[in-house]
Amino acid sequence: MRLRRSVVQSQLLVAASMLVLACLAIALDSEALESPIFLCGLGVEFVATTYALLIPWSEKIARFATVLPIVNIVAIVLVREGRPELGAGLLLVLPIMWMARHNGLAGTIGGVGFATVLLWGGTALTGLPTIGSAYVVLLLLPMTLAFVATATHATARRNISQRILLQQQAQLVERAYARARKQELFRNEVLDAVSFGVLAFDREGNLTLMNEAHRLSLATFHTPAGSIVHPVAYRSDRVTAFSSEERPMGRALRGESFDDETIWVGEPGSRRAAYAVTSRPLSTPDGEYDGQVVVVRDITRELDAVEARDDLVASVSHDLRTPITSILGYLELVLEDDGIDEKNRKMVGIAHRNSERLLALVSDLMHVASQADARAPMTFQPYDVGYTVDEAVESQRPMIEGQGLRLEADIDDQAMCVVDPLRMRQVLDNLLTNAVKYNRPGGVVRVTLRDDGEFVRIAVSDTGVGISETDQKRLFERYFRAESARQSSVHGSGLGLNITAEIIAEHGGELLVSSEPGVGSRFEIVLPSLGSATSVVGPGTVMGAP
Repeated sequence: MRLRRSVVQSQLLVAASMLVLACLAIALDSEALESPIFLCGLGVEFVATTYALLIPWSEKIARFATVLPIVNIVAIVLVREGRPELGAGLLLVLPIMWMARHNGLAGTIGGVGFATVLLWGGTALTGLPTIGSAYVVLLLLPMTLAFVATATHATARRNISQRILLQQQAQLVERAYARARKQELFRNEVLDAVSFGVLAFDREGNLTLMNEAHRLSLATFHTPAGSIVHPVAYRSDRVTAFSSEERPMGRALRGESFDDETIWVGEPGSRRAAYAVTSRPLSTPDGEYDGQVVVVRDITRELDAVEARDDLVASVSHDLRTPITSILGYLELVLEDDGIDEKNRKMVGIAHRNSERLLALVSDLMHVASQADARAPMTFQPYDVGYTVDEAVESQRPMIEGQGLRLEADIDDQAMCVVDPLRMRQVLDNLLTNAVKYNRPGGVVRVTLRDDGEFVRIAVSDTGVGISETDQKRLFERYFRAESARQSSVHGSGLGLNITAEIIAEHGGELLVSSEPGVGSRFEIVLPSLGSATSVVGPGTVMGAP
């Protein structure tokens, strides 16, 4: 179709020019049609035009289109020879340009050469000119045709090169688009296959992506059409609703970054679900803010499992505490009996110590279960924690030395804090027990106490197996045991450090840990000194200096 349009347009341009020239000739001289050569030229042009219009041009016969500009050259030369005064030779520019544009260098040279031969040959046949200007025309016209043909050929080649380049670029763009589209489809399929919700926003806060999991979550709780968040979101206590500014999605749209923000959706008393929401900013290659991605993970089963576990722990611990207490009581009565021999006393003593350990474990489990609903009550009072440290050290000394370890204690004479003495003793017992259990044979357990007037610092260190940096990040999680502890022969519940950290937090203090695998660990308790402005009397309260 494009070839036919090009051939017809080129031919009609030449034919129209010839028609105008013929009309002009008739208007100027009514005897113009009496010239047989002139009429022959017009006839040839008519045949060429008819040929161009009737032939169904296609790529298969494209080579025959070259005949048309050649025939046009013949027609123009005949018209020129028939009526020289009309200046028809200038029309040779049109077929010459046609050949230069469509037939390459051969068409350029051949067209100019053919036209020149016809011009000079026709002049020779009709008689040589008698004036000098005619010779000038015979020289200038071929030169003009050669210049026009050369320029047209160069332009055509440049256009062809540009067209090829554009086609190549278009192909590259098409391939890039197809590749990007394929990647987008693959990404969407992957995101729709995962079980957690994913949303993405551009820098203006407009939604750019939402996967199938989040759409299903919204539909489950009958979220209005067009909304991307659940109508109401509750905090982890399941009853306090988030304000619109505090909701995780609102914070994400403000560009905040956070991890595992827990929300509950669904009205109390009806179907409910818990989600952990994580938000991260998106950046351009230049590091500029480019939007936000939000991940919404359903953690309902996880929280239900934790709640069921805590209920089971509380129930079992409560049922075990009474018989264990009874066992300890009877074992103590046996140990107080002077009639028991030394061998049996030793065996009963072992049973008594193991029962005490079992009771301590049950107490820890009950404490953990109570923490799931409310904080354990504490009785705070100004107290010299040096007494508590001394008592804990002396209580643990037999066990430490019995394990072949060396005990080093460096304790200030007085260190006043506002504490619960019983809970602080529990903390120190936990830390000292761990220092013994996870130490190496012949190792050292070191205890220090310092009061600098602002803070009281109690440190318990050992030379044991140590804790990796990765495990240190989870060390205070409930039921977590470090890899080094799991690989050892020492048994544990993973509750001691969790309880210890919670007790210290209730005192308004910090529990710091530094450890290196194979070298040992150091746990430091930092409490506000009684003389400081941050002394705590109960959780969350402040007492000045006395």
